[in-house]
Amino acid sequence: MNQAAIRKVRIFEGEKWLVWTGLLGFALAIVCGGWTLINGGEVAPGGDVSKAFSFDAALGIFLLSTAAIVPFSGLGKRGRNWFRSVYIGLALYSYGAETIQNFRGVNPRFVDSDAAFDQAVGNIFTFVALFLVLFYVYLGVQFFRKKAYSIRPEIALSVRYAMIAVVISFAAGIWISSNQGRFIGAEGNIIWLHGLGFHALQAVPLVALIAERIHAKVSVRHTLIHITGIAYLLGLVAIGWQTMNGYSIMEWSLLPIVAGFFFLISMTAGAVALRKVLGQQPDSRNKISGL
Repeated sequence: MNQAAIRKVRIFEGEKWLVWTGLLGFALAIVCGGWTLINGGEVAPGGDVSKAFSFDAALGIFLLSTAAIVPFSGLGKRGRNWFRSVYIGLALYSYGAETIQNFRGVNPRFVDSDAAFDQAVGNIFTFVALFLVLFYVYLGVQFFRKKAYSIRPEIALSVRYAMIAVVISFAAGIWISSNQGRFIGAEGNIIWLHGLGFHALQAVPLVALIAERIHAKVSVRHTLIHITGIAYLLGLVAIGWQTMNGYSIMEWSLLPIVAGFFFLISMTAGAVALRKVLGQQPDSRNKISGL
């Protein structure tokens, strides 16, 4: 497939409503952040608006990242409409449950209230979280098929690594639920593994977008993406291992240092890709234009 054909599909293409749903998360986060700055986060008896702030912002970033990659999934119009509609519905419920319940003084995920309404919201939230995982796995599988690879090979390759990282994040989220909280052992905090895995959706595809512009053999571009993805995953494994041992990832010990080393390799691969692009002749850099 020639480069012009690869460029027919662009990021966010056809995903206006998923983008708006992601931006809604930022709007809600601004409201929650402002409330927290003025009144503090805690709302008696068990709510915490600061947690709603971080949740809404994180889900917003996640949805925007998803909107960016869906056009390259190879899904047909009906499949994309189905995924988009379901995911927007699940996201809207998640925003509502997390934000409204925390303002009401109720933890929506670990409900202490005996009220039937609060129990129902929490139980539904559990199933919504499960469906968020299942439908994303459905999307992720598409990138391991030939159709997605034929659209823009570098993007498909990068998203494959990102999807593995996302699965690790989802597993960490299930771990938090079964653990009834993010803390484990003396100083372990599962939230780091949960959050960093999702950021692979931005980190690895970004390197792919840069690598696409390298005027070199396909093997060179793909090697940089492989290094980025593999190093990122190994960094997550090291963080997960440290967390399972019940220790903080901030301490100066072997596993956090190993994790930092692998994340540095991942960033270095991206820096190398950018340097190669910037070092090309202007006509070579512009040979593939647009996103």
